[in-house]
Amino acid sequence: TTKDPNSDYAKLLAYSLYFYEAQRSGVLPTTNRVPWRHDSALTDGFNEGVDLTGGYYDAGDYMKFTLPLSWTLTSISWGGLEWYEGYELSEQTEYLHDMVKWGTDWLIQAHSLITNELYVQVGIDTIDHNYWGTDMNIPLPRPAYKVGGLKHGTDVASDAVAAFASASILFKEKYSNLTYSNELLLHAITLYQFAEQQEWKLYSDNVPQVKNLYGTINYQDKLVWAALWLYKATGQEIYLNKAKDYFKTFGLQNSKQIINWADHTCATYFLFVQLTNGTNSLDELSWKLEAEKYLDFMINPQNPCFYTPGGLLWCDDDSASDSLNIPINIAFVALLYAPYATSIEKSIKYKDFAQSQIMYVLGKNPMEMTYVIGISPKSPKNPHHAGAHGSTTNNLSQPLETTNIIYGAVVGGPSRNDFYIDDRTLYDFSEVALDYNAPWQGLMAYQV
Repeated sequence: TTKDPNSDYAKLLAYSLYFYEAQRSGVLPTTNRVPWRHDSALTDGFNEGVDLTGGYYDAGDYMKFTLPLSWTLTSISWGGLEWYEGYELSEQTEYLHDMVKWGTDWLIQAHSLITNELYVQVGIDTIDHNYWGTDMNIPLPRPAYKVGGLKHGTDVASDAVAAFASASILFKEKYSNLTYSNELLLHAITLYQFAEQQEWKLYSDNVPQVKNLYGTINYQDKLVWAALWLYKATGQEIYLNKAKDYFKTFGLQNSKQIINWADHTCATYFLFVQLTNGTNSLDELSWKLEAEKYLDFMINPQNPCFYTPGGLLWCDDDSASDSLNIPINIAFVALLYAPYATSIEKSIKYKDFAQSQIMYVLGKNPMEMTYVIGISPKSPKNPHHAGAHGSTTNNLSQPLETTNIIYGAVVGGPSRNDFYIDDRTLYDFSEVALDYNAPWQGLMAYQV
């Protein structure tokens, strides 16, 4: 019998959604499919007088962060809006719905419409990172940190705005849930008022606890990013004009920055293209040229980017940890942009690039590794993930073999010479995280 080539991608899409289920915190629903995940962290926010239970653990530990979660939800909502048919064909629409809502429900709890305060971190690394065990005995205290009032956090607030706004479009257009969509949009609009307040500040200036974990170095890109998503969600020109004004004021054109949770400068190019498409204006053409300049640079990279001998796009220091994340994010925007390209040749080139990076992840690399857990004998077996490892002795090396399979998780990835060591102590290679899977999930929906 001939095997349907789509079935493998459908499985990968389904498994990616399973990975997010394995990251759930709080009281689990009856639909929970992950046998080794329990109700956990049930007092989050209690000392601060707010309910911060639920949401997602960020990576291989038990901390929760608003900024990478927001980027993740925005990326997944974007991919869901673009390639929803992939979810339909693989019968994953309900799982997509639940995955996004589990995150946005928590963001709603983390943001007060009355005070406009936003909680940005739960748990503290000095305690959390000294614990290596199951979710049954997560150590306390788990302090929660917030921005709001005079404690500004322009970057994190803007990112949460984008998550609220993008998800509100998804729930409205794909799930016809207007009530929930409107609730999310109200949070987006309200929180953007706080984000725009001057004096603009990085949230790590006011919440130093995040600095070495998820501190960013710019808020400028995120003010634009949030405004664009608000425009897409509301259709109100004021937001598109804000985005253009900020973009110009901050001089964000001609950037060669990588795209990830920390920097969305170049991701804005692709959103601008979509939002001005069909206007037949000089404006529309200028955004397309901006997007193409970026993709052409990444596909024929120059310093600091290059291809590894095996063909993985690598951007020096940025790729030293979780090397697969950058090429997957750029493959995502390449496929998103391909239909808008100014020539058929370019469109084909962008698709070919994206496919080369997808195939690399799936085993077309010198080690013939499949960098997604649980899908092949060549998948990594030992991710840096406490829950999956299942140690009962707070010991990274005991047991030797990982107890639970965290199906669908994309690991950090190989070194610049395409070498991967399947070792949970080497977290630059073997950690898994919310933001690693976000663009991957979109790519799999596209493939289906």
